Amino acid sequence: MESRPLMQDQLTLQPRLAYSNNSSKILTLPTVLTLGRVAAVPVLIFTFSVDSWWGRTATTSIFLAAAITDWLDGYIARKMKLCSAFGALLDPVADKLMVAATLVLLCSKPLNVAVFGQAPWLLNVPSIAIIGREITMSAVREWASSQNSKISEAVAVNKLGKWKTATQMVALTILLATRDNSSRESGILVASGVIFLYLSAGISVISLAVYLEKMGKVLLK
Repeated sequence: MESRPLMQDQLTLQPRLAYSNNSSKILTLPTVLTLGRVAAVPVLIFTFSVDSWWGRTATTSIFLAAAITDWLDGYIARKMKLCSAFGALLDPVADKLMVAATLVLLCSKPLNVAVFGQAPWLLNVPSIAIIGREITMSAVREWASSQNSKISEAVAVNKLGKWKTATQMVALTILLATRDNSSRESGILVASGVIFLYLSAGISVISLAVYLEKMGKVLLK
């Protein structure tokens, strides 16, 4: 007599449990952090346009927070086993949006540092190299995902890619923090930021060549 209501309760609960499980797979904590990075891009653009000290501070803080959450969401996903297909798709998109937006914004305002003289192209060269590399790698990885597993493994993230990201984040944080500051002390920091940016661009080009070489070896076998 009592088994029927129990069975009915279980049947009514099953759709709810299935729905909640599917929702949790999409909106995990790492995915929420990644969505936060995407939402921060227009805020970054707005604060960059503010011509005051708090605008510079806010822009730098937003970018730094994005860089930290970029590492944090990956760590949480691996540690707590919260990896999802949606998160894996969204994570690189969020990173590329934030970096590309920052590079374009910095290029829109040439550096005002005496040590560099009249060089409005100074940030344009590494920025084009970095953005061009990211566009190319996105296309390559999209194509590789439709091929066999060996090609996908050939374009998997390696140590060069991690070094590229690290130097890139350091460079952009420094350049955002020191923009519109013409003091002598900031000039040294700006110079170090430019050096890191060129270093990141160099690593980007080298890593692209390494990926393409590995993929070529797989295709020629």
